[in-house]
This record gives sequence, structure tokens and C-alpha cells, in this order.
Amino acid sequence: MAGAGDRGRAVLAVAEVERTLNARAMVQPDDLHPIALFNSNGDWLAGNRVSLPGAAPFDQPFLFTVQQGSEAVQFRGIVHRMPTGEALLVAQDMRGAQAFRQAMLSALLPAAAAALLFGLAGAVVAGRGALGRIEGVTRTIERIVNGNLSERLPSNGRGGDIDRLIGVVNGMLDDIERLVHEVKGVTEDIAHDLRTPLTRLLAGLERVHRRATSVAEYEVAMDAIGTAIIETKGILATFAALLRIAEVESGARRAGFITVDLNAVATDVAEFYEPVAEAKGISLSLEPAAEGSAETAGDPSLLFEAIGNLIENAIKYSPSDSSVRMRVLATRDRVGVEVSDLGPGIPAEQRDIVLRRFHRLDRSRAMPGSGLGLSLVAAVAKLHEFHLAIEDAQPGCRVVLWSDGSHPRNRNTVPFADQTELA
Repeated sequence: MAGAGDRGRAVLAVAEVERTLNARAMVQPDDLHPIALFNSNGDWLAGNRVSLPGAAPFDQPFLFTVQQGSEAVQFRGIVHRMPTGEALLVAQDMRGAQAFRQAMLSALLPAAAAALLFGLAGAVVAGRGALGRIEGVTRTIERIVNGNLSERLPSNGRGGDIDRLIGVVNGMLDDIERLVHEVKGVTEDIAHDLRTPLTRLLAGLERVHRRATSVAEYEVAMDAIGTAIIETKGILATFAALLRIAEVESGARRAGFITVDLNAVATDVAEFYEPVAEAKGISLSLEPAAEGSAETAGDPSLLFEAIGNLIENAIKYSPSDSSVRMRVLATRDRVGVEVSDLGPGIPAEQRDIVLRRFHRLDRSRAMPGSGLGLSLVAAVAKLHEFHLAIEDAQPGCRVVLWSDGSHPRNRNTVPFADQTELA
């Protein structure tokens, strides 16, 4: 009984669908959106007058063609099987969608072609500009390779990644040019500064070889040998200083950086050179940092050596009964050491040149030394990323060695007092 009732309701539902579809077909007879009902054999029952496509899948969209007069019209539809076996077709005429697609293509293709042309034109312009810059850089590099180290890569000054790279390369070229000039001058400087002690050494040894036939001559020979030993030690000290500068400039000592208090280093330097200053009648004074601490990251033995060279030069070139003052700097934006003396000073045009190896002022040629002290100070300053400035103290000379900022760039848990001297 229950099955017969369900069957009756399904038949009534199909009849209601037929009436609804026939009423719709009368209102919309254009067949643009056909909806039709077919029996289980595929015969039309109600709705728009269309044929059921053969082998149409149920409940899946598909495309089919309907012949309307002389035109074959494409439709997109879906077929649903009713509980009573009838098939319900819902379809849509695809001519509107196709016309819209064609209109979109007609509108977009010219715009796409124009965009492509503009893009190609922009690429050509940008490419020509880039190729021009590359060509300029290439020609400059060729001139540098051919020996013109004063050349620099051209920059348009507009910023950007290429200009930043060019700036870095030009900075590297500045360092290369400086180093090459220094290397070129080393041979001449060595020949000039070592020729005299080597000549004296050779002459003394020749005198020893020719003489020493009596006691008096033996004493003279011993004096010559002593002089030769002193000259040899001086030569060895010069080469040791050269090796020391080369070691510092290689950057190998940077791995041993710790937190260093410049107050402690300056105190050690003052204590070490105080007897030297007293022997010449010079007053050596130290003014610690006002804030009590002047910490920076560095190698304590190299900083001791650099500051010691500044003090040694100040004592050497200061007149007797004068003073040498050392001051430790520790402010918000600067930490370093300042050494001032009352000597003759360094002319402004010579302040960069005196940092070169073996370079000595004419008035200093007769004084002992190799001309490597300030070169070592400059190498230590560069290793520690310090600034080095030679100024006029009016009277005298003032040398300032400092770093930007009072905080160490690299802290280490091992305190300075526990380090073994590396020099």
C-alpha cells in the first residue's frame, strides 16, 4: 500500500512538471533557454520543442547541437532522470557566451598587442642603457688592467644596486692603488734606508778581516765587530717591523679580539715609557677617561704597541725639558687615545705621506729609526677599524687614534687582565 501511494504522488508530480513546462514554453517560445521533459523512450512530453540528444549523460553538463532552420546552434545542457523514468533536459543557447568571448578577444587583443609593443620598446631602451653602462665599465676595467690604476668605474649618480656595487668596487680600487704605490716605493725606500747601515757593516767586517795583528788592532777589531753587531740588530729590527706590519695588515690577529679597556693599556704604556722620558728630561702625563671606562674590541698587545709608538715618537722629537701628554677619550660617540707633544710637528702636506713605510721627514734622517713606526700605527688602526688623525697642537703635534662609539664591537668573556701578551 505504501509503495502504491509513493507511485501516485510521483505521477502527480510529473503531471505538475508537464503543466509548468508547457506554461513556460508559451511565455518564452524563443528556445534560448529550453527546458523539456521526455518519457523513458526519449519522446517529447512537455516544455520547449527540442529533441533529447542521444546518449546524453545524466546529471553531467554536456554540449550538443540543435538544427534551427539552416543554422546549427550549440547548446550546453544537463539531463536529470526523474523517479518515474522521465528525463528532464535543461539547456542554454551558447551563442551569447560565444559572442561575448569574441567581443572580449576583439577588445583585449589590441590592448595586449599595444602593451607588448610598449614592453618591447621599454626593454630595448633599458637594454641599450644597461649595455651602454656595461660597455663603459668594460672599457674602464680594460684601462685599469693595462696599468692605469687611477681610473674608476663610471656611476650615473642615481643610486640603485649597480651604483652601490660600483661604489664598493671603486673603494676596492682605491685600496689597490694605494697598496700598489706603497709596494712600488718599498724597494726604493729599502735601498735608500738600508744601504748606509749595510755599507757600514761591510766596512767594519773588512777592517776586522785586514787587521787584528796586534793587541791594539785586536781592540779596534772588537770595536768594529761591536758596531757591526749593532748595525745588524738594527737591520733585523727593521725587517721584523716589516713582518709585523704585514702580519697586522693580513687581518689574522682580528680573530683574537677581546674587550679592552684603553685606560689600562694607556697606563701600561705610560709606565713603560716613563723612564725613557725622564732620561731626556721630558714630563710624561696621562689623563684617563673622564667616565672611568674606555672599552673597545681589539688586540691588547697591538694597541699597546701602536700607542707606544706614538709615545716613543713624541719623546724622540720633543725638546728636553718639555712635556708629552696622553689622554684617553671616552664619550658617547668616540673612544680612543690622544698623544700631544711640543716638538716641531708635521707639516699638513706631509701628514698622509708619513704613514707610508720608510718615509721620514728630512729633519729626521739623522735620527735613529726606520720610518716604520707610524706605518705600524696605521696598520693597527685599520685592523681595529679606528680613525687616525695627525693634527697641529700649536705648538707641537697631536695624534688621535679613535673608534666611533664607546661600546665594544665584539665582547669576550675573558677579561683583559687575564690575557697573555701576544707581542
